[in-house]
Amino acid sequence: MQQIFNFIFKNSNKLLFLLLLGISLMLTIQSHSFHRSKVISSANFLTGGVYERINNVSEYLNLKTQNEILANENAKLKSLLFNIKDSTVIPKIDSLKGVSKVNIIVSKVIHNSYNVYENYLTINSGEKDGVKPDMGVVNSTGIVGIVDRTSKNYATIISVLNKRSQINAKIKKTNHFGSLIWDGKSTGFVQLIDVPRLASVRKGDTIVTGGQSVIFPENINIGTIDKIYVDNETNYYTLNVRLFNDMTNLGHVYIIKSKDREEIINLEKVTKDE
Repeated sequence: MQQIFNFIFKNSNKLLFLLLLGISLMLTIQSHSFHRSKVISSANFLTGGVYERINNVSEYLNLKTQNEILANENAKLKSLLFNIKDSTVIPKIDSLKGVSKVNIIVSKVIHNSYNVYENYLTINSGEKDGVKPDMGVVNSTGIVGIVDRTSKNYATIISVLNKRSQINAKIKKTNHFGSLIWDGKSTGFVQLIDVPRLASVRKGDTIVTGGQSVIFPENINIGTIDKIYVDNETNYYTLNVRLFNDMTNLGHVYIIKSKDREEIINLEKVTKDE
């Protein structure tokens, strides 16, 4: 302990300089959006490389499980093929309903958090691949999240398991809309709020994306109703939704790039300005 104190006393000027330098850099970054964006972009680049190397090791050790998943998906596709009336005709496969006007960018999750209130994912695709903020992210099972920030080779995703997340969704059979949020309690459930009491809802009904935004096309799977709560004061339902996705075990994902996105955003901007 005495040696530590001696070291501090001997190097007090240097330590004070480093402390003041750190404080000044922090204040500069916080007060200037340009510096802040550069720091975040650099952090994405550095952490992305580390996450990718860690993920490569984990993926190698998990090859058996991944092979089983691929085998099961292949079996489902073969089942669909064998049950069409004319098996000689190549079926038109549209695993993501409503995506006829979008491009799909295939990527891989290299880091995934799910045990805090604001969870994020990191993927190994970035600006060079055409990934931009506010693009929707899905996989073969359902929605995953929304692109938050990008660097050249990587991007961070706001997970659906994030208390900041708010996604337009609807009850598939009735088309009644609500806002999809997460209450921070369970990795397997999200909540659909502001659903009008006029809606006919039952446990087990499917919840899908509503399509009232440029982020997600309509009718992409989210989950099923597990519990129904009634707010007598607001006259709205709150639905507890069991996710189709296992958000603790994500591999390859698809980033949705809407062809009409820029046109819609520009049109809405002009309308608001008028």
